[in-house]
Amino acid sequence: MACTTGVCQSGCYKEDDDEAMEFERRSESATTTTANGSASLPVKEDSDHRNLCFKCKVDEAITGDEAHLCLGCFRSSLFGKFKFSVTSHDMINPFDNILVAFSGGPSSRVVLQFVHEMQQKAQRNFDASRDRSLPVFGVGVAFIDETVISSIPSHEYEKAIQDIRLIVSSLAPPEKKLHIVPIENIYSLDSKGETSRLKELLHAIDDDTGKEDLVHHLHMMSLQKIALDNGYNKLVLGSCASRIACHVISATVKGQGYSLPADIQYVDARWEIPVVLPLRDCLIQELNMICSHDSLKIVKQLDGSGSGINVLVSSFVTLLQKENPSRERTIVRTAEKLTPFHFNRLPETDDPNNHVSSRRRHKKFNPKSNESIPSELFCPICNSPLNKVDSERLKSNLRHCETSADILGISCCSSCQFQILPKKSSSKEHFYSLLPQPMIDRAKYHISRDQDLLRSGNK
Repeated sequence: MACTTGVCQSGCYKEDDDEAMEFERRSESATTTTANGSASLPVKEDSDHRNLCFKCKVDEAITGDEAHLCLGCFRSSLFGKFKFSVTSHDMINPFDNILVAFSGGPSSRVVLQFVHEMQQKAQRNFDASRDRSLPVFGVGVAFIDETVISSIPSHEYEKAIQDIRLIVSSLAPPEKKLHIVPIENIYSLDSKGETSRLKELLHAIDDDTGKEDLVHHLHMMSLQKIALDNGYNKLVLGSCASRIACHVISATVKGQGYSLPADIQYVDARWEIPVVLPLRDCLIQELNMICSHDSLKIVKQLDGSGSGINVLVSSFVTLLQKENPSRERTIVRTAEKLTPFHFNRLPETDDPNNHVSSRRRHKKFNPKSNESIPSELFCPICNSPLNKVDSERLKSNLRHCETSADILGISCCSSCQFQILPKKSSSKEHFYSLLPQPMIDRAKYHISRDQDLLRSGNK
């Protein structure tokens, strides 16, 4: 955040903002438009120096998507993308206490490193300032332990957790608290048999894709619970452009086209703790290069093998990317044309801690949403906004439901009904009883809210 005065003697983020804006200006001036409309760096006329870095003109350029940059400049360029996303969408402020979701993979490892570097710089500015009016934002790290439902041997999972502890503890001050929470802890603490209930819940789902999606939803709920219980006000995910490109296609295949814009924006404030994606413009290949260049330790993939739609789409997109390195960016940019929802921006506040420059950036870079929709009906399981067909079906059938399981069934989106919920009515009540209490509470909240919205809609 930038100061509004001409002379700054506090540890503010004015220098950070200036760097981010300068990165945007350099990006615009250093690119040209090709015949097919894609952006590319200009080619130097001197053929004897075509292998030199376009920026520093000293070191040899690397091959790949950023072919005109050396490793050092490439690293600065990627960090510039991250910083520009953070500052333009107001993702991190001095008064924030953010939680970084960490899986140990390249994406979460890079986002943790970049956040750590931002925090270090904020700490140096704070120590050097005279009045110390702006604090240093806090950072926590969360890892969800899925040992009980993973196909990976437990000793490998334990080794990965040890590596994660070492990665976080090896970061220089300021200290970052690490939260390692088993996924079965999403059940109430006073409930017995959490592990068996979770396994039975997943066993009740026949569709492989439905199981994968439900685990993903439970994973997000676990992160939200950690953030709420420990006083964090923002959740930072390492989702990159490559993962978002896969989600665009898989969501389309699963009939989630209506809710797709909600999942691919920089900010998702439909959750109680807003979710931000600062690496949204970075490819996984770029992040792998950063991990290699900075010798950042990553953890072996802990997802295990799968056979659902998500795995097939991931393999398909990887193949497309090998044929044309711009495929993933093209997929994401095409999806960007979809209209975002009103919750895809951080709510504007009159907090005096937010400077004028921050509020201006918030208005300039946040996408325009459909403000004519004052509120949305959400699926109790995946928290996706319901489309018009699902909303009308809920409106017409809600009064005829007799049990909580029946209400849950008609309140879910079409995708969850098809892939997650049991087909037999006799099994729905048992399935409902296996859901963790936070999901049941959310279902009850949405059901009560939906009833109020539907009643007001009939007036």
